[in-house]
Amino acid sequence: MGQTTQHSQQLEEAVRYIQSKLNGLTPAIGMVLGSGLGDLAHEVEQAIAIPYSDIPHFPVSTVEGHAGQFVVGKLEGKAVIVMQGRFHYYEGYPFQKVVFPIYVMKLLGVTTIVITNAAGGMNRAFRPGDLMLISDHINLTGDHPLIGRNDPKLGVRFPDMSEAYDREYRALAHRLSSQIRGDDGDQLELQEGVYCGISGPAYMTPAELKMLVIVGGDAVGMSTVGEVIVARHAGLRVLGISCITDMAIGDELEPLTHEQVMAVANKTKPKFIALVKAFVREV
Repeated sequence: MGQTTQHSQQLEEAVRYIQSKLNGLTPAIGMVLGSGLGDLAHEVEQAIAIPYSDIPHFPVSTVEGHAGQFVVGKLEGKAVIVMQGRFHYYEGYPFQKVVFPIYVMKLLGVTTIVITNAAGGMNRAFRPGDLMLISDHINLTGDHPLIGRNDPKLGVRFPDMSEAYDREYRALAHRLSSQIRGDDGDQLELQEGVYCGISGPAYMTPAELKMLVIVGGDAVGMSTVGEVIVARHAGLRVLGISCITDMAIGDELEPLTHEQVMAVANKTKPKFIALVKAFVREV
């Protein structure tokens, strides 16, 4: 069996299994929730939870703060499918397996996807707790999810990435942010910038962070780039949001733990959830 045929069959089996649980619901909006941001899934009404471990050919998330399930239902009156937890290259999965769920969402009917993450801020204008719209990314993982034979049923051999993060969606998110206030009463001020995707799992050294700033990065993390590449390959429109959980500035770098990242993401959740719900309502 050829690589493309096997991949296609695995996708079909996963999609059939999920469809058997959906009672005819066809989600149009997909979401990938990063570290500490999974509580947005609790906002989904008429929710159907589907553990990744039950879905044929799915990997299983091994990272603390990632629940490891799809949640399907209604959010702001729209049919959505939410990845409560994602897969990472550093967990040891091949890149093609990391991005497998994006193709599954496409085949389930998704046309718009919101991809989120927790990231370190390298732009000195940022502060922990900020939300950053991703305007572009730099793939520094050393790998690419589209290497290998292309399946023309999923997308073209050489997908265009000139507007990986939808310009209209970013403008909409900026407009909506003016209506959102945090628990402190302050208006949500959205940052915008370039996300550098690295393989991880180690946090970066001061010299590495200085290099990323020189090449144009504003934030750094261990996810997202592969998912966005595949989403664009599949013709999905993408909104990307980073929660800036710490400052990753080479000259001022301090020790960092995953628990600290989770704590800041948890604190930022109300503004994050309000923004995503407003976006879903309007899109």
